[in-house]
Amino acid sequence: MAILGERWTFVVLREVFNGVRRFDDMRRHTSIPRQVLTDRLALLVEHGILRKEPYKSPGERARHEYRLTDKGIDLYPVLIAIAQWGDRYLADPAGPPVQFVHRDCDAVMRMVATCHAGHEVGDLRRIAPRPGPGATPRDG
Repeated sequence: MAILGERWTFVVLREVFNGVRRFDDMRRHTSIPRQVLTDRLALLVEHGILRKEPYKSPGERARHEYRLTDKGIDLYPVLIAIAQWGDRYLADPAGPPVQFVHRDCDAVMRMVATCHAGHEVGDLRRIAPRPGPGATPRDG
């Protein structure tokens, strides 16, 4: 959560997933304070979620776009799940402001929980946390 837990981080990621890659465009779309946006982008680059790609508009100095790495793309299901939750509990009666669709068939995406045996878990209360192989015993 040290990487993703800050309140503006998912706003920045949402913008990049939506194709907004340039600093000034992100500022215009989100109204994130300049220093906060600078810090969030630096953190996401530092942790390999975004990478900087140089570009230069004619007559201007060189700048950077921010592009998702594979590590960043792996956060897409998280973003879609958060949007799905918002659509269920907070959306306008007219419907959600954005829909995520499968490019191949144009059907609306939904995130579902499945186990490694291939079972879809509809009732999320059927999911149980258990210590994993990397768990370490707690003193106490």
